[in-house]
Amino acid sequence: MMRLALFLTMLAAPAALADAPLMVLDRTQLPFDLGPGNPVNSPARPGNAPHAAWNSAGNTANAPTAPGNRPTDRVNEGRVIFTSDGSVVGYYAPNAVGVLNLFDTQGRRIAYRPARGTKSLFTVQGAWCGTVDGLRDGSLVLAVTPDCARQFMR
Repeated sequence: MMRLALFLTMLAAPAALADAPLMVLDRTQLPFDLGPGNPVNSPARPGNAPHAAWNSAGNTANAPTAPGNRPTDRVNEGRVIFTSDGSVVGYYAPNAVGVLNLFDTQGRRIAYRPARGTKSLFTVQGAWCGTVDGLRDGSLVLAVTPDCARQFMR
């Protein structure tokens, strides 16, 4: 737990250069409150499911074509997702009710964080993908599983 906190703190420095560093996590090292074993973070929780109304790919607010979700939308220049080597792999876009959508650079929706109750990220298929945390400067840190990280690299 202490190593994770230290690592997240160290990532705060480059956050000023781009918005959301993407780090690959070892979920066995996560504290219970951040992992998928915690009932609020479970993919089986109805509010976390990909078919829940606000999380659904069928909800136009989550579509890559929605205003603010397009890769060419200027607002996304300030919501970059980048790797430790500085490579840009995507961007994030919140919708009006607070769902946080993660897109790759081509505009494909990779994952989402439900609007309420969890800091967990889920793939569009509903698998637990990782966790997200906000820093004091308003930027984000995304810690994802290796499988989820690979989806950004397709």
